[in-house]
Formats: sequence, C-alpha cells, structure tokens
Amino acid sequence: MNTLDDIEIETHPWEPFIPEKARVLIMGTFPPQAKRWSMDFFYPNPTNDFWFMMGLLFEGDKDAFFDRANKRFKLDKIKELLTKEQIAMFDTAYKVRRLKGNASDKYLEIVEPVGLKKLLAQMPSCKTLATTGEKAAAVIAKLTETALPGMGEFVESFSGLTIWRMPSTSRAYPMKLEVKAQYYKKLFDSL
Repeated sequence: MNTLDDIEIETHPWEPFIPEKARVLIMGTFPPQAKRWSMDFFYPNPTNDFWFMMGLLFEGDKDAFFDRANKRFKLDKIKELLTKEQIAMFDTAYKVRRLKGNASDKYLEIVEPVGLKKLLAQMPSCKTLATTGEKAAAVIAKLTETALPGMGEFVESFSGLTIWRMPSTSRAYPMKLEVKAQYYKKLFDSL
C-alpha cells in the first residue's frame, strides 16, 4: 500500500516572472503536470481559461494569446503583455505532492509554500497581489495572517499590500469565461 512518503515531492519548475516596476503579482497554486503544458510558463494548459480571459480583457479577443492551429499559447506575446502592464507571475506553492496524480487543487498537498516576503522584496513597486482560486487564496491568507477575502474582494496586509481573491480560471470551476473576466477587470481597474 502506498504511503504519503511514496508520493514524489515536486519543486516548482519555473522562476518567478517579474517585469521591471511590477505593480501586481498574480499567484495560482502550482502548475499542472508537464504532460499538460503547451508552453513552459504559467497557466500552460489550454484547458485553463487564464490566457483566454487575459486576451478578452486586454485585446478584446479571447484567442489573442492562443495559436489554435498549433494548440499552443503565444508565449512571446504573453510576456510582452505582462511586461507592458507590469504584471508579475508566480505560484503560492514551491513544493507539492499530487495526492491523486492530477492538477486538482483539492488533491494537492503543499509541502512548502512560496517564500512570499523574499519574492515581494524583488518587486518594490508591487502593492497588489491577486490569487487565482480558493486554495491559493488560503495559502496567502495564512502566510500574511489575514482573513480570507470573499470572491472578487480584497484585504489589506503588511506594508500596505492589497490582497485580492479572484475566481479560479480552471474550467473545472463552473463560471463562464466572460463572468470570470469581469472579476479580473475589477482588479485591473483598481490599479
């Protein structure tokens, strides 16, 4: 019988993406398994709505960052947007165990959370953090010793950091893309 010790501990595969003068940090929980990636970057799975939502918000076209013919995201265009809009990306978990071998947050054990203060120290202009999903929000609430904000709402934390809780962009989360986009529009309008 398998025990917890038999389950591989995975370390986050990427470095944080931190553009110059980053003003907001968006944090999910942890990337899916590599077999689900269409690029080596955050939200790499084409069945996740994140980049489709960003395309809708910033380009007026949900496919602005996706090459449908090749079923891949346009990483150069994504990084260009993030740099222009001063949006940093990382995740709330640094090391995890996949208890069911999938990408579901429900079956993700966080072995080691992100070193949040060290991460934020690299971004002196960043005063806003946004989590994508309930588990990511819970990790940040614990790390910052703040209350868990309601969906689409925020709390204030140490050093005046504003922490938003956004809906998950997973398609397993039952909310239409356009509705998710409205929550994120509220966040970006606040900047």
